Amino acid sequence: MWSAAEAFFECLAESGPQVALAEGERRLTYAELLAAVAARGRHLRALGAHRVALALDNGIDWVLWDLAALHAGLVCVPLPSFFSAEQQRHVLDSAGIDCLIGAAAPGFACVENDIYRRTVVQPAELHPGTCKITFTSGTTGQPKGVCLDLDTQLAVARSLVAASASRNVERHLCILPLATLLENIAGIYAPLLAGARVELMPMAQVGLSGASGFDLMRFLQALQAAQPHSLILLPQLLLALVSAAERKLPVPDSLRFVAVGGGRVSPQLLERADALELPIFEGYGLSECASVVCLNTPERHRIGSTGQPLGHLQVTLAADGEVLVKGARMLGYLGEPAPQGEWLATGDLGHFEQGFLVLHGRKKHQFITAYGRNVNPEWVESELVQQLPVAQAWLHGEALPANVAVLVARFSNTSDAQLQEAVDTVNRGLPDYARVHHWLRADAPFTTNNDLATANGRLRRVALLDHYQRAIDELMAEGVPA
Repeated sequence: MWSAAEAFFECLAESGPQVALAEGERRLTYAELLAAVAARGRHLRALGAHRVALALDNGIDWVLWDLAALHAGLVCVPLPSFFSAEQQRHVLDSAGIDCLIGAAAPGFACVENDIYRRTVVQPAELHPGTCKITFTSGTTGQPKGVCLDLDTQLAVARSLVAASASRNVERHLCILPLATLLENIAGIYAPLLAGARVELMPMAQVGLSGASGFDLMRFLQALQAAQPHSLILLPQLLLALVSAAERKLPVPDSLRFVAVGGGRVSPQLLERADALELPIFEGYGLSECASVVCLNTPERHRIGSTGQPLGHLQVTLAADGEVLVKGARMLGYLGEPAPQGEWLATGDLGHFEQGFLVLHGRKKHQFITAYGRNVNPEWVESELVQQLPVAQAWLHGEALPANVAVLVARFSNTSDAQLQEAVDTVNRGLPDYARVHHWLRADAPFTTNNDLATANGRLRRVALLDHYQRAIDELMAEGVPA
């Protein structure tokens, strides 16, 4: 594992005089970055640290400490700020964290500046080779720790460099929290391997706050200030970017490669982006495979697909359409046995079209109507949120004679008539069994605060059903024809 780290840092050294990291007026060349990383790594070892959690905002210091842990041979655990206090405690305790950087926590004592320490008598046993544990928010229960080695992370990073090479990306702006594995690997490791410059800003400066707060004008101002060549966006952020461009708001023409992932992207939205000549490339991945698995590229691009598998892995389908991945996988979940067999079952359903992977949704999210029809709700939900009046949507129809959607209005003054019009528009493009036959207006947005969504916007379907079960039952009892 550590030989991989040495090769990684040797690669960075080749870009010595070039700017590696930028945050406001602060700049670090590759040579300065390596010196700072080595010094911080020595400091962590002198403190007796073994497992280091990062609880910092996006910025140069986050990157330096992440690389310092790698340089010192320590285990790094990013601590997402969008996790609840209870979830953060779960991460610290289950991973056996003895060094916390960036924020105080119960049981930790401050040893200097933003560094906190505690003694852990019997830390949880890790899978051999673990150098990073990334915690996924999942859809139910406590976050699960995914143990990763460095080889797998760097294999993804190298494939991403190759996939975007023709666009000559020299400046990447980190938009997503660095505590998310996607931005950590695709937004830090990949650009550094390519000798590019990584632009860093606090989350508030790029317009993001908490798990779901978003300020469009700050987002656009950040893009104008950084003039980045590449970005990584979630579907909702892509929708904001496309809508802004359609309204003639300032969107920089510096963009060369904008990757989007983290959820299903409507082909309609991608077509709107294409009409604006925005360089959008949809991808697909999961933490268990060290983030990206498939990606559209400038040379191999198919709207409506998540792209072709990256060069370091293989993808196939099980008999029921479940996506299986070979060649890039986690060492195992924290506290659980290592996965068996060569192929990792992802839990996602899909099919191939001329080598491009098209996803249908999560295997466990598919429901069967009272008439025996299989419906993937994510397909319908992604179409609903493309309609201006709809900010969020959840579709339910398990064992029901009609499908029911719960809709979150995008604006406080959005009328029921406008929501109905949005539903009608979507229904016209759907088969009858997948249509929204009835809908309810949500009593609040789906957020982490009410446990109805994960930090990256994925719906907590079990919680949503529990929350709206009575309202759905009452609606069904009315006997309104579907």
